[in-house]
Amino acid sequence: FIPIAEESGLIVPLGQWILNEACRQAHKWRQLPSFRGFERMSVNVSSVQFNDDNFQAVVKQALNEANLPASMLDLEITESLLLANTETIIDKMNALKGTSVSFSIDDFGTGYSSLEYLKRLPVDTIKIDQSFVRDMIVDPDDKAIVETIIAMAKSLRLTTVAEGVETAEHLDLLQQLNCDEYQGYFFSRPLPPEELETLFSKA
Repeated sequence: FIPIAEESGLIVPLGQWILNEACRQAHKWRQLPSFRGFERMSVNVSSVQFNDDNFQAVVKQALNEANLPASMLDLEITESLLLANTETIIDKMNALKGTSVSFSIDDFGTGYSSLEYLKRLPVDTIKIDQSFVRDMIVDPDDKAIVETIIAMAKSLRLTTVAEGVETAEHLDLLQQLNCDEYQGYFFSRPLPPEELETLFSKA
């Protein structure tokens, strides 16, 4: 439904609602003892939503209404966002970066952003697409791609997150390659907030 929402323009109010709810939930979680190590809430942002003229105001309003520090919000964008109006995109990112909001590039390796743009982008994190992680145990080419992305990110002082970590073998190899963070079904399936709170309270 995301492409339909983008085409119709409904992604803008939908994205605003998601951002508001994410900030509200993050504020609630940071009050819980079981979430003491909780540092940031990541929210995927559509290119249509990001390019909306009111996007910066929407982000600031969501943070203010939830009483959430901007440093706890991470906005995930895709490489495809950079294919048009790159300079405008960078200016918008810098403006939000000035409020302490952080940025991640989601599904890295599947788009067409140049290394020149990557060097200039005010991003903090690169999320390695699961299509490379999934077969890296058996496919030396995928392993080489993951290893190269991690090495490049470290040279640019960026954090790396591996998507699609589903087995202990995935985790072991990624740790050997010095990946910083991991996400995937090996740790948990997606959960409603209440179930996640229960899970953390038992940890």
